[in-house]
Amino acid sequence: MPPARAYNEDYSNGKNALLFLAGSRMVDENPSVLIVDDDPEFRDSVGRLLRTVGLHTREFSSVSDFLAAEPTIGPTCLVLDVRLPGRSGLELQRDLAAANKQVPIIFITAHADVPMSVQAMKGGAIEFLTKPFRDQDLIEAVEAGLARDRTRRESERALAGLRERFDKLSSREREIMLHVMNGRLNKQIAHEIGIAESTVKVHRTNLMRKMKARSLPELSRMANLLNLKPQQPQDS
Repeated sequence: MPPARAYNEDYSNGKNALLFLAGSRMVDENPSVLIVDDDPEFRDSVGRLLRTVGLHTREFSSVSDFLAAEPTIGPTCLVLDVRLPGRSGLELQRDLAAANKQVPIIFITAHADVPMSVQAMKGGAIEFLTKPFRDQDLIEAVEAGLARDRTRRESERALAGLRERFDKLSSREREIMLHVMNGRLNKQIAHEIGIAESTVKVHRTNLMRKMKARSLPELSRMANLLNLKPQQPQDS
């Protein structure tokens, strides 16, 4: 039976928006592939294969060894055996998900069954490969996993930068930004908060500059990504 494929390369609108706001500046840190398998010969063969395509690998014989290791810095993908001594690969997948550690996983096994593969794929695995598998299948799955993790990391960096810019706004600028997101005009904002319209214009110009927003639609996208809720108009 051919391996089930689920590369899940369709990213959410939120991630795409973050990449757009970051200028699609992909910081390509050194990627790592982490191999967890209790068969030393298999670990070595997979490591050699991935190194032939220029990938850095780290190898572990058990889940406990993997968890005790220093975390990686750059994009990461996990090649994980389903059945391991001690905690299984599927248990590790659940633990990582519970800890909100989004590491793309490629499962490998010599003893696959349908419930096992369904469980792995429902848990978000990139691929479920049955030994023996084609080298190219593993390489393609690893490349897909690294691409996903690279995009996730860049999105997180972009969101952190966005939050930092928002935190630098004054309380008045934040207040006006929320009014702007509610579609209110400068004159309406001025009346609502009791300041001159010219002052609103100054604050509005400053907040656009500080947020690095080139247009109101772009500012609106930023507000959505920051989960800012527009203010409801007050009854006059």
